[in-house]
Amino acid sequence: MKTKQISVFLENRPGQLSIPCRALAEAGINILTLSLADTQQFGILRLIVKDWQKAVQVLKDAGCVLNVTDVIAIEVPDRPGGMATILEVLERAQLNIEYMYAFTFRRGDKAVVVFRFDELDKAIEVLQTNGINVVGSVELYDMYEN
Repeated sequence: MKTKQISVFLENRPGQLSIPCRALAEAGINILTLSLADTQQFGILRLIVKDWQKAVQVLKDAGCVLNVTDVIAIEVPDRPGGMATILEVLERAQLNIEYMYAFTFRRGDKAVVVFRFDELDKAIEVLQTNGINVVGSVELYDMYEN
């Protein structure tokens, strides 16, 4: 159910984003989805790739400072109110969302959104109990490739 996410810490100056992207490209590692958040002094590039262990080594070899965390991917109805429905379930369970971002592909009539929670296992249990599909890593990679 959990998916590994790589967070790369970057200086907030021109050219820094291309370093990890170029390193992954040269290693033949495709980025499935990404998010970039910044502050005045640094940015955090969050990535999901299929071969995360290889990506970690490639990025370390390129001099990147990084962290690996668990996130979950959730199917969200791709219609007005779809996200609101998911958020209502999470609010009722008192789950805190630390951040989220979406994949660029759809799964039928559903979007796939990545969530990071402070209580990941509780979030998985609550979502599944409420009939919300939490997409496993293997399934996620297969969806992207097909």
